[in-house]
Amino acid sequence: MKETYSVISPKLAGGPKGLGDPDDKSLRKVEKDVLIPKIMRERTKTEKCVNEVKEFHDCCLNSGLLNVIKCRKENEDVSNEDHYINSQHNPAYDHEAFLGEEAKTFDQLTPEESTRRLGIIVDKIDYDKDGYVTQEELKDWIMYTQQRYIRDDVERQWRSHNPDGKDKILWTEYTAMVYGDIDEYEKEKQDKSDDESFSYLQMLKRDRRRWSAADLDGDDALTKEEFTSFLHAEHAEHMKDVIVLETMEDIDKDGDGKISLTEYIGDMYRGSEDEEEPEWVKNEKEQFSLYRDKDGDGSLNADEVKTWIIPAEFDHAEAESRHLIYEADTDADHKLTKDEILEKYDIFVGSQATDFGEALARHDEF
Repeated sequence: MKETYSVISPKLAGGPKGLGDPDDKSLRKVEKDVLIPKIMRERTKTEKCVNEVKEFHDCCLNSGLLNVIKCRKENEDVSNEDHYINSQHNPAYDHEAFLGEEAKTFDQLTPEESTRRLGIIVDKIDYDKDGYVTQEELKDWIMYTQQRYIRDDVERQWRSHNPDGKDKILWTEYTAMVYGDIDEYEKEKQDKSDDESFSYLQMLKRDRRRWSAADLDGDDALTKEEFTSFLHAEHAEHMKDVIVLETMEDIDKDGDGKISLTEYIGDMYRGSEDEEEPEWVKNEKEQFSLYRDKDGDGSLNADEVKTWIIPAEFDHAEAESRHLIYEADTDADHKLTKDEILEKYDIFVGSQATDFGEALARHDEF
């Protein structure tokens, strides 16, 4: 049976897998699963795209529609990557970090062209032009690409939801565009099992909660800055509790307000009764008991979940830059030449943090 993983908020750093364990530097996976709801399809004039899910998804992004995040169903194909799979390093994680949202576009480039573009970007990262890429320069690039992603995404969606260029977007305007008449679809859902459908109303309630948290002046309308916090809550300090609550709702299946060990493991792995438990699952159980469950009561409360997914002292850009230096530094001088980077091409164009892939596909980089 295929291993399954849970959804943590997109672009969320996640933190070290073994929080509190200095010998475990692996990162918990960050992934998002894009769902195209029926109401979005019918409320936008993009019906011609629905023959191909990929084409319609692109239309939604170009139109500024929000991605809808949901938990994966058992055995659903995994589209994003784990940094470590069964305790083994997965280069596809790094591949996504450099390529970001444009990974598929990059994959269509010839090896010669993608290598040429990577070389140009390496020259840009080496801002002191000494012929080496240091860990600090790599960290700066990672932070730059993360900020650029947020800026571009907010600009696109702000224009879509605010075509008149007003100072604020009303909640009613947002819901009319994204959800439309939700009651009709909720009635249709009642005839389906939970495994076949999910609640649009629940999605709406989750968005409502995010909106209220982002709305600092309480006028039920968001400025561009507040809208940024709504879209990218993981980067706003006052939105952290919302992220924690959303994570708990996704994993806490029995709704008791806590995450048990069974729920914690079930969120990542579901094996058959006659299947031997993989070693990495045993390691995760140990991580849960030793480092996650601080009070030792057998479950995770909200504070423990917050420490887990948003560790106070964890720097994603720092961790990924050090990881990439470690992977490519063949002469162990703690810095990289262009040749070392090109030699480890597959790792660098795949870094989920550095967004190289998106940069390789952007025309304005060249």
